[in-house]
Amino acid sequence: MNGYLQKMRGQGQSPPRVSLAEVCWSWLGSFLGIAAVALLHYKLLDQQGLMLLLGSFGASAVLIYGAVRSPLAQPRNLLGGHILSAVIGVTAFQWLGMYPWLAAAVAVSASIALMHLTRTLHPPGGATALIAVIGGQSVHKLGYLYVAMPVALGACIMLVIALVVNNIPKTRKYPEFWV
Repeated sequence: MNGYLQKMRGQGQSPPRVSLAEVCWSWLGSFLGIAAVALLHYKLLDQQGLMLLLGSFGASAVLIYGAVRSPLAQPRNLLGGHILSAVIGVTAFQWLGMYPWLAAAVAVSASIALMHLTRTLHPPGGATALIAVIGGQSVHKLGYLYVAMPVALGACIMLVIALVVNNIPKTRKYPEFWV
């Protein structure tokens, strides 16, 4: 038991502070990415009762604009993680929606397992799966359209902005890999 508890103390040090330029590029990318998705959401889609803006995109922004070298931030992970998790989340709700606690647990855990198996692990994908279950009528009535819009379309918009912004400074390169 003592060895188990000792593991919780941690061994490493905090990561080094990033430069002010890195902070600024992360800010700019995340601002433009979320602004583009939100602008399309509020100006075009919301008026028709459709959606494009998801909370899980905020977490994706941290990765694809703030941790550009992370394997979890690469295009394969961004797109695959969100899309596969959306499919799992919609399916979990459709099969188990009468037990929301079970649908939520299955959606998140199955999406993590599938992302591992497909090498597309992207932590915000777990939130995308959960939103499919707890998102309410506006999400539930979309059914599998939720996978295409808002999930795939929103992730693609953010990816295009990440490709442009993250390659402007000489100190950044994105992506590290595609497949």
